[in-house]
Amino acid sequence: MNQQTNEPRYDVIAIGNAIVDVMAPCSEELLDELGLNKGGMTLVDAARAEELYSAMGPAREISGGSAANTLAGLSALGAQCAFIGQVADDQLGAVFAHDIRAVGIDFDTPARQEEPSTARCLIFVTPDAQRTMNTFLGASQFLPPSTLDAEAVAAAKILYLEGYLWDPEEPRAAMRRAIEAARAAGRKVAFTLSEVFVIERHGDDFRALIDDGLIDILFANHLELAALTGEDTLEAGIAALRDKVPTLVVTRSSDGAVAVHDGARAEVPAEPIDKVVDTTGAGDLFAAGFLYGYVRDEPLETCLRRGAIAACEIISHYGARTEADLTRLMDEKLG
Repeated sequence: MNQQTNEPRYDVIAIGNAIVDVMAPCSEELLDELGLNKGGMTLVDAARAEELYSAMGPAREISGGSAANTLAGLSALGAQCAFIGQVADDQLGAVFAHDIRAVGIDFDTPARQEEPSTARCLIFVTPDAQRTMNTFLGASQFLPPSTLDAEAVAAAKILYLEGYLWDPEEPRAAMRRAIEAARAAGRKVAFTLSEVFVIERHGDDFRALIDDGLIDILFANHLELAALTGEDTLEAGIAALRDKVPTLVVTRSSDGAVAVHDGARAEVPAEPIDKVVDTTGAGDLFAAGFLYGYVRDEPLETCLRRGAIAACEIISHYGARTEADLTRLMDEKLG
């Protein structure tokens, strides 16, 4: 029996940055004092990471990384998931490996013995719930193609790729190899654009992947859509991609989300919330909810609703890992 007819072992396998989030509340004044780009994500070196960590108040350490957050949400809903990402053989690497396995996600990438240390994201959260992220990518940049488990990729319904990890050369090569393995096995490839600055650096690569028909599901927020397509309006951006990507999902923060799948379109508002505490991981958990519905062949609108519900839960508290029972929450809201 060939791989295409094998029953998938996983719903989703993801390749992404293996990062430990270090989160702390802060004032607007501290952001200014440190010269931070409020609401954005900035890559920093080891020295800058140490400087920012020293300036933080009391912090919480939570395993993170965009794709890993998405898998954690999927696992909480009962999906079978696996993660491919690089940590170092250090304390934070052990924390990440323990945390991701503890939520039921398979993680077998060997820890790296050499420097640099495990990646960390220093997140400053202002009173308006905006998160300002400063990421030291560390060991996560050194995921070699040789560690890729092509059989595991072929055994998943969906290969989910994190745009952030496209920047370093080794992980980019690993992801290209993973796309080949997934396509050869007849599986779907999902891609999240991650951030505008990633598109500014690698937009030509992303557009080539799309033009070559290698992306089945594309996640973008409205700013990323504009950066990728060069179109100023949401509708023009959607029009530019709808015939190139079988499933296009665009989130619009408090304005909800829209998706186009094989010509059909659905749109949902954002879920109501009393207070936004921290927007970290909102897009990651939206993807988790959407993909959970997608692998179960649910209607497009239901997939979007699941995404909106998951995103709403995550922004109601600190951190990008769920605290509520997502399954029960969705059952209540979806009826």
